[in-house]
Amino acid sequence: MKILVCISKAPDTTAKIAFKDNNTAFDENNVQYIVNPYDEWYALVRALELKETLGGTVTTVSVGGADMEAIIRKAFAIGADDGVRIDAEPTDTFFVAEQIAAYAKQGGFDIILAGKETINYNGSSLGGMLAELLDMPYVSMATKLDVAGTTATVECDIDGGTEVIECNFPLVISAAKGMAEARIPNMRGIMAARTKALNVIPAITADKLTEVKSYTLAQGRTTCKMIDAENAGSLIDMLHNEAKVI
Repeated sequence: MKILVCISKAPDTTAKIAFKDNNTAFDENNVQYIVNPYDEWYALVRALELKETLGGTVTTVSVGGADMEAIIRKAFAIGADDGVRIDAEPTDTFFVAEQIAAYAKQGGFDIILAGKETINYNGSSLGGMLAELLDMPYVSMATKLDVAGTTATVECDIDGGTEVIECNFPLVISAAKGMAEARIPNMRGIMAARTKALNVIPAITADKLTEVKSYTLAQGRTTCKMIDAENAGSLIDMLHNEAKVI
């Protein structure tokens, strides 16, 4: 079984977020990057669990510059067999999807896994785009994945219950919380990561459908107003006229 896992980088959750160039670009100064948690904790770890149980290989694929190497090596340390970096700036989700799809078409992968979203953009759209470009079935925000032969059984949380889907290989899945438990790389994995194959391939000519016009920081917390329990009318008036939520 061949599994491809899409991984990306994201700012550490403790990083101070700021913008530059008149709020048109993210300021990367002093920002520490990590593997996007949904890609690492759920997509990659579940792929490794399947490999350990059923055999096969796990390949990671990323779109980005040379600064992605540390991110890819982290995936190696956890247990990925090899990795591919497509040498291009990931400027747009559709552009990224086209790059990964072009590579995946040549690889004969049985399952393509990605995190449900990145924690910096929260777009949750890469998996669906990949499935369309590859003409494969797609299961979104999966919380459980089991494999028997060439059939995948996937569970997803829905309102009021759980949806169970059976699908034959090949397919694309986006992984959500519950798919697996995070792993911490051990010393053996960290040492092995230094020598594993990291292949850099050129990007294809592809479309970019969107561009960022500007960024805005979220508003900080405002002063909390305490309303006496006996004064419900005042609370309703504030929710209606000030907060404008009712």
